Amino acid sequence: MSTIKANTLLHSDGSTTTQPSIPALDTRMAKAWLQFYQTGTQGIRDSYNVSSITDIGVGSTTVNFTNNLANANYSAVASYTLEQSINNVSDEVTAHGVGSFRIHHRENGALTDTSRHAATVFGN
Repeated sequence: MSTIKANTLLHSDGSTTTQPSIPALDTRMAKAWLQFYQTGTQGIRDSYNVSSITDIGVGSTTVNFTNNLANANYSAVASYTLEQSINNVSDEVTAHGVGSFRIHHRENGALTDTSRHAATVFGN
């Protein structure tokens, strides 16, 4: 036997958008994620709770949340896919704020745009 408890349920027509909260899972689920590219005009391929990205220079992007997080004490993890074999590649996540954070991508020590980037955020 199963029990379902909820404060708000979604209607079949989608008119209510507030989903029920599951407190035991809320802190374990991603608060935001995105897959984007930095080459050419930066753009988002797909995302959750990300309103936009801002190009702040070669290899550097600000990720803006749709809904602010409760505080800046979250974990943001960035990753990339390389088109070719390169040594000494890294992503750095900085400037944690409740509404945004930054990603800096380096190849051989130099900031470089990449065509396939991803980030996931966990926290409150």
